[in-house]
Amino acid sequence: MNTSMIEFAVESGIALITLNRPEKRNAITDDMRSELITLLENVARDAAVRSVVLTGNGKGFCAGGDVSGMAQRMQAPAGEVAFNGWSRQQRVHHSVNLLYSMPKPTIAAVNGAAAGLGADMALACDFIIASEEASFAWSYIRRGLIPDGGGLYFLPRRVGLPRAKDLIFSGRRVEAKEALEIGIADRVCAPQRLIEEARAWALELGQGSATALALGKAILNQSYELSAHQVFAQGSQAQAVCYTSREHREAVHAFLNKQ
Repeated sequence: MNTSMIEFAVESGIALITLNRPEKRNAITDDMRSELITLLENVARDAAVRSVVLTGNGKGFCAGGDVSGMAQRMQAPAGEVAFNGWSRQQRVHHSVNLLYSMPKPTIAAVNGAAAGLGADMALACDFIIASEEASFAWSYIRRGLIPDGGGLYFLPRRVGLPRAKDLIFSGRRVEAKEALEIGIADRVCAPQRLIEEARAWALELGQGSATALALGKAILNQSYELSAHQVFAQGSQAQAVCYTSREHREAVHAFLNKQ
């Protein structure tokens, strides 16, 4: 499936989602967000997809929310601005949460600048591989805003609370080398190898049991907020489900037959 704003392809079980507004550094419009939500919902349900790679066309990964949309919102009647903003935030959070809770491994292949919402979307993925030409900036402060795409949640978990405050309060730009050093990016590679390496990593991550991956990821995503007892309890329930899965039964039979 290809559209004007998002390109989508599946090969060898890997879904490649490419933001496609290169002339605007892939800034997200409301229509583009709706398209992304539908696509992510479909990918989550598609058993043929084992892992997901998110990237951008052109020089930028994603410049964040489209500034022209911000101007339109400011023109709304004063009594409607807050509710319109709340409604829009529900869509923003839904799209980011679909990435975060995707029941299969996700990798952000950051090809260029990831700013504002673009940086948040990268963090919503399980892993980030960055081109040597990539950069990250939580530049909301320069628009008189706070991170609204999950950065307030994701960034401290990546880099620690003091460093997250520094990046959010200053809105400064982080180049690929520093991003790797402080834990924003997990890997850095040459620009021409970005998609190839992202796909190879996605292929490796998606080889395991889809059931175990989905359940394990769901628990890991909550592990900082839960007590050890709660994690153990959820793990026990998930393991009981895994015992009944086709993947587990096939793996046990294969092991026994080999012996």
